[in-house]
Amino acid sequence: MSTSRRCPGLLAASLSVFVVPLMAQTPVPPPSVPPPQDPTKETPPVVVTASRAAQDPFAAPYAVSVLGSERIRQQGYRTMPQVLREQTSVLVQETSPGQGSPFIRGFTGFSNLLLIDGVRLNNSVFRSGPNQYWNTIDPLSLDRIELLKGPASALYGSDAIGGTVQAITRSPYVWKERGAAAGGSTYVRYATGEDAVWGRGEISVGQTHEDGTRTGFLIGGDAKSFGDLEGGRATGTQYETGYDETAFDVKVEHMLGKDARLVFLHQQVQQNNVPRSHATIFGEAYAGSAVGTDLRRDLDQNRRLTYLQYHRERLDGAVSGVHLNLSWHEQEESEDRIPANGRQTFQGFDVGTLGAWLQAESDAGSAGRLTYGIEYYRDDVYSFFRRATNAQAADPIQGPVANDATYDLLGIYVQDVIALGERAELTIGGRYTYAAADADSVRDPNTSTKIGLDDSWDQFTGNARLRYDLDPSHWNVYAGVSQGFRAPNLSDLSSFDTARSGEAEVPAPGLDPEHYVSYEIGTKVRGESVQGQAAWYYTDIDDQILRFPTGTTNANNQPIVTKDNVGDGYIQGIELEGSIRVIEATSVFGACTWQYGRVSNFNAGGTARTEEFVSRLMPVTTMVGLRWESAAGDLFAETFVVRAEDADKTAAGDNRDTQRIPPGGTPGYTLWNVRAGWQVSDTATVDVALDNLTDVDYRVHGSGSNGIGRSLIVGMSVRF
Repeated sequence: MSTSRRCPGLLAASLSVFVVPLMAQTPVPPPSVPPPQDPTKETPPVVVTASRAAQDPFAAPYAVSVLGSERIRQQGYRTMPQVLREQTSVLVQETSPGQGSPFIRGFTGFSNLLLIDGVRLNNSVFRSGPNQYWNTIDPLSLDRIELLKGPASALYGSDAIGGTVQAITRSPYVWKERGAAAGGSTYVRYATGEDAVWGRGEISVGQTHEDGTRTGFLIGGDAKSFGDLEGGRATGTQYETGYDETAFDVKVEHMLGKDARLVFLHQQVQQNNVPRSHATIFGEAYAGSAVGTDLRRDLDQNRRLTYLQYHRERLDGAVSGVHLNLSWHEQEESEDRIPANGRQTFQGFDVGTLGAWLQAESDAGSAGRLTYGIEYYRDDVYSFFRRATNAQAADPIQGPVANDATYDLLGIYVQDVIALGERAELTIGGRYTYAAADADSVRDPNTSTKIGLDDSWDQFTGNARLRYDLDPSHWNVYAGVSQGFRAPNLSDLSSFDTARSGEAEVPAPGLDPEHYVSYEIGTKVRGESVQGQAAWYYTDIDDQILRFPTGTTNANNQPIVTKDNVGDGYIQGIELEGSIRVIEATSVFGACTWQYGRVSNFNAGGTARTEEFVSRLMPVTTMVGLRWESAAGDLFAETFVVRAEDADKTAAGDNRDTQRIPPGGTPGYTLWNVRAGWQVSDTATVDVALDNLTDVDYRVHGSGSNGIGRSLIVGMSVRF
C-alpha cells in the first residue's frame, strides 16, 4: 500500500506550522533565568522531556513537538487533550466533551505518561482504555506543552510507551531591576457551538531584593461553564454533554542567585457532573451506533498537586546541575449512576501520591554529558461502592479498584550524550524500575468474598539514539531503538467496573509486565523558508495486557471480561509534517499520519487466541493549510483542512463497543477551520476561530459523542 498515495498534498520538507517554533534556532536560556515580563510573548523554544535536560528541540534525536502558550491560546481549544489534536500520530478520542484521551502512536490511557513540571500525573488507578484524567490540566495555566513520541521507559519508567507529554506551568513574569512590581492578565473565551463561557485571571508580583535575589508570585484562577454540544447540520444539540469546572493555581519562585531557584506550586481543578454521555439514553446515534440505557452517569473529579522543587545549574566540579522534588498529588473521582433498572449506585476512589526525586547532570568531557537520578512514588488508594437501595454484603469490599491498597514505584536511571566528532551525537541510557502492589480488599469475582493481593515486578530498560548532522543547524537524520515497559497497576489487577459499552470487568491478579521495543528513523530540516520533519517507527509488542470476554455473563446479564498478558504483535507508522514559505509572510503547511498494527487476543468465547487489528488505529489523516503573519507580528490568519479517512480497521473489542464505534468502523470526514488573531494594543489581543466551517456531521474514531458543528470562538486577553 503506497504511503505517498495516502498522504496527498505534502511537500517533501515536512514540518507543520503548528510546530514551527520547535525549529527555532535561538538557544534557550537555562530554567533559572527569570521569564519575560510580557506573558503573551514566548521564550525561545526548548525541550527538556527528550533528555531530562534543556536542549534545542532540533537537536533531539526523537520526534518531538513544543506548543507554547501563544499557540495554545490561538487554537482556542478548551482541554489539554484537544490541544494535541493537530499533532501527527495523535488521535484525541473523547468519550464525552469532558472526557478526552489522546492515542499517541496507537497507545492511550496508562500507556502514555503525563508529567507536570516533572511530576507524574499517572497513578496506579489509571485505566487501560481512554480516560478523562488529562482533562484536569488547565491549558491556560501552562507556559508550554512538550510531546515526546515513542517509548521512553529508559528515562521515565513504567507507562512511557506511546508517548510522554510534559505540561510546563507558567512562572511569575513581572520584575524590576530593583524593588517590587505587579501586573497580571485576564482572558475571556466564548464558543457558540457549546455555549461555553471561560474566564481566567492572573496576578503576578515580583520583588528584586538588594542582594540581587528575586521572589515572584503568580496566582491564577479559572471558571468554565460548558453547555450542551451542538453537532453538525443533521446532529443538532447533544443533550447532557455540558458541565462546569473551576481551577486555581499559585506558584512562588525564589531566585537564590543567577543559577539557583526554589519553586513552590499548588494547583487544583474541580469538575462537576461531567456526563459519560454515550452510556446514557441521551447518547447520540451515529452511522448505526447504539445508544446507552443508563438514565444518568455523571462523574465528579477533583485533583490537587503541591510540590516544592530546588533547581541549581552551572555548578563547578563533578556535578554541574542538581534538581530535587518533593510532591503530594491527590486525585478524587466519584460516579453517580442510575442504570435502566433505576437502582442508583455511587462509586469512586481517592488516591494520594507522595513523590520524591533527585536528578543531577555532569559534564564528563570526552565521555559525554551525563544525566542521572532516582525517583520514588507511593500511592495510597481508598476505593468505595455503595447502592442507594438493596445493599449487598460484598458492596463494601471495593469500588472500581482495590480498596485499602498501596502501590510503589522506584526508578534509578542514567543517560549519556556523547559527541562523535563534529557532526554526530550518540545518546545511550538505561533504567532500573521496581514496582509493587499491595491490596487488602479485593472482591473475588467467583465467591464475592474479600481477598488480598501482593505482587512486585522489576525491569531494566535501555535506549540508544544516534543523530548525524548533514548540514549543521539545518538538516539532520537520526535513528534509534528504545525499550518500553509497563508494570501491571491496580486497575489491571483489581478492576471491578463497567467497561466499554456495558461490559463487566472483573479482577485479574497474577499479571506480568508488558514489554516493548521500538525502532525509529527520522529527519529534521529547518531553514529560512522551509521547516520539516519526518519519521518512521515500528514498535514490537510483547505480553501486552488486554481485555477479552470470558464467555459468561453476570447477574445483570452483562458480558464478563477480564485481562491477561495475551497481546503479542506490532504497530508501525509514518509521520510527515512540513511548512514552506511561498511568499513573504505566507506559508503553506501540511501534515500526514499513517498507522497499521496487529496484535493477538482471545476470541469472543475466550477459548483461543487470534490475531486482530490494534484497537483504535488512527485512520490516515491529512492536514493542508495556509498561514499569513504580518511583518510586525501583530496580525495572523490561517485556514486549514483536515481529512480523516474511514477508520475501518477495528479490533474485536472495538466492534463490541457499539455505543462509540458504528458497525464496520467510523466513517471518514473533512473539516475546514479558519483562525485569526490581532494584537489590538500593547496590552490587548483578540483571537477568533471558526471551526467546522461547512457544519459537517462527524465523529472522531472511538468517541462517544459527535464532533462540534459550525462554531464561532472568540477570545480576548488583556494585560495590566
